[in-house]
Parts: sequence; structure tokens; C-alpha cells
Amino acid sequence: MINKTLTTKALTGILALGLAGTTMAEIRIGSTLSETGPASFLGDPEAKTLRMLVDEVNAAGGINGEQIDLIMYDDAGDPNRARTFATRLIEDDEVVAIIGGTTTGTTLAIMPMVDEAEIPFISMAGAIQIIDPVQPFTFKTPHTDRMACARIFDDMQARGITTIGMISGTGGFGSSMRDQCLDIVGDYGIEVVADERYGGQDADMTPQLTNIRGKDGIQAILNPGFGQGPAIVTRNYSQLGIDLPLYQSHGVASQGFIDLAGPEAAEGVRLPGTALLVGDQLDDNDPQKSVVLDYSAAYEAEYGMPVTTFGGYAHDAFRLLVDAIERAGSTESQDIRDAIEATDGLVGTTGIYTMSPEDHLGLDISAFRMLEIRDGGWMLAD
Repeated sequence: MINKTLTTKALTGILALGLAGTTMAEIRIGSTLSETGPASFLGDPEAKTLRMLVDEVNAAGGINGEQIDLIMYDDAGDPNRARTFATRLIEDDEVVAIIGGTTTGTTLAIMPMVDEAEIPFISMAGAIQIIDPVQPFTFKTPHTDRMACARIFDDMQARGITTIGMISGTGGFGSSMRDQCLDIVGDYGIEVVADERYGGQDADMTPQLTNIRGKDGIQAILNPGFGQGPAIVTRNYSQLGIDLPLYQSHGVASQGFIDLAGPEAAEGVRLPGTALLVGDQLDDNDPQKSVVLDYSAAYEAEYGMPVTTFGGYAHDAFRLLVDAIERAGSTESQDIRDAIEATDGLVGTTGIYTMSPEDHLGLDISAFRMLEIRDGGWMLAD
């Protein structure tokens, strides 16, 4: 007769084996995002996107049959907290990869941690110094600020604009993009004759805009920045009745910017953006169309709100990581890193990614669409 009563020792052993089996069947992915704080308009849709996509993948059977365990922290845009959470993800949570770095500042704080630990890291911040020079374990999904400058200057050149004023934020993104724009503007035959700055807490940019308006011959104004600053610039611009083209950065490519600035004030603003904001305007043969429409539909159904460019960066980061793990057939961090670097033709919401040892972004300027705000929404610019 078989004794159906298990001893405590035997039961403990079975439970231990069961728990070990469960642990082995999980792929731990870490994330530290600015879900709250001054950059929450970026980090919140990123966090929502990651949670939604993890649920989708797990419901479909996981990655190569293994479920994803997403471990997420909110750094509130603080680089010190981001550094602390990255260390926790690596040392305590033992993740195989990290998606995060909502801002340039938090990304730069995380990068030394992942390089030392040799853990692949996919950032969603814009500054070029994240991937130039290339760091072995750091990748990113948004276009660089230098690429945004180039796309804007291409558009200005096509419109015959040769003399501009700039008004830039002093934060990490605004300062970096300003520097990149100043570095390449001469290549397009464009002269910057006014160069104003504003701080992150400034609530009125009328004095700077008045200074710019007072310069002779200015044909357009460019505002490198993100957050509330560009919305204030846009409102003040309208209030002053400045009748010149206004260009913003890709850092404000969301409906939230239009709502904050006011649709009337934002009318006619141009900026380089992603296909995600104009998915229904894309040609049917555009390879990004189905990707952006599927993501948009899923996000809006899940959360009852429109997608943003920034959530799209998280979508692409997650898809890059899942694709790499599937192709690697491994959850070893080095294997995942190698597979991300070998990404070839992965279609995302931001563009089509093809990476290499020399390129940890995998996009070129053609992935940018020039957008214009019309009637309170985004349109492909003429």
C-alpha cells in the first residue's frame, strides 16, 4: 500500500523543486522609468506600454515558452534614484536586461551600471551621447537630437529659410540638442542670429522671444526642448503675435503638447516625429502602418487614451528585446546583447531598426516624418 502522507522533509523538497522550476521558467526583465515627476508625460505611457506588452506576450505563451517577469521601478526623473534602481535590478533582482532611462539624465546615470555588470540596456532618451560613442551594452530607440536637428534644417532649407533664432531649454535634452543644432546648422546654409535660453522652472519666455523678434532678418524660430517649456514658448509666441514659422523638437511630439500649449497657439508648429502620430495617414504599402495601427488600437483599448511617441519608444524597446531573446534562444545577458546588436530590419513605431557594432540605434534620418499641427491634431507636413 502506498503511503499518501508526505513527510515534512519530502514536502519541503518537492516545494523547493517546484519553486526552482517556476523561477527557471521566468525571464526577468527590469525597468526604471520616470513614471511620476516632471518627466511623467514621457514615463507614464512608457510604463503603461511595457505592462500591456508583457501581458500580451505572456498570454500568448511567453518567449520561447518562458513567461516574462517585469520588475519596474519609478525613478521620478531623478538620476540618483535611477542609478540606485539599476543597481537593485542587477544585484538583487538579477534581471537579464533593462529597459528604461526615460530622460537623458537618468539614462546617463544607468549606463555605467549596465556596462560594469554587462547587462543589455535599451534607453528611451534622445541625446546623441547615449550611443555616440558606442558603449557595448547600451542601445536606444528614439532618434538622436542631432538627427532631429538635421531633419528640421532639411525642411527649413527646402522652404528657403536661411536665418533663424533659437530658444532652448537648459535641461539635459535641451542643452544637448542646442549644441547639436549649432554644430551642424552651417552645413545647411542657415545662420543662427539669436540664441536664447530658459530654465526648467521659467513660467514666461516673453523676454527671450521679444529679444529674438527684435533681430533683423529672422525667418523662423527653433525651440530645442521638452516638457512644459516648449508649450510655454508656443503660448507666448502666439500672444506676441510673432508671424514666423515655429519649429519644435521631437521631444514634444504628443497630443499632450498640443493640449498644454493650446490648439490655437500650436497651429502650424512643425517638428520631426514618428509614424505613430499619423498612422492612418500612411500609405497602405508602408511597412510601419500595420505596426503603428495595431499598437495604437491595443493601447487605446487598454487605457482609453491615445498613444504617444514616448510610449512608442517603449514599444520598440520591448520588441527589440523580445526579438533578440527569441533569436538568441538564450536568456544569458551576453547572448541577448549580441542578438540586439545583430537586429536587422525590425519594424517598429519609430522606424525600421538595423543595428551593428558601430550603430546601437539602427535608424537613419529617413525614419523621421516632418509633422505639422493642424486643427488641434498631427498631420504629415506638405
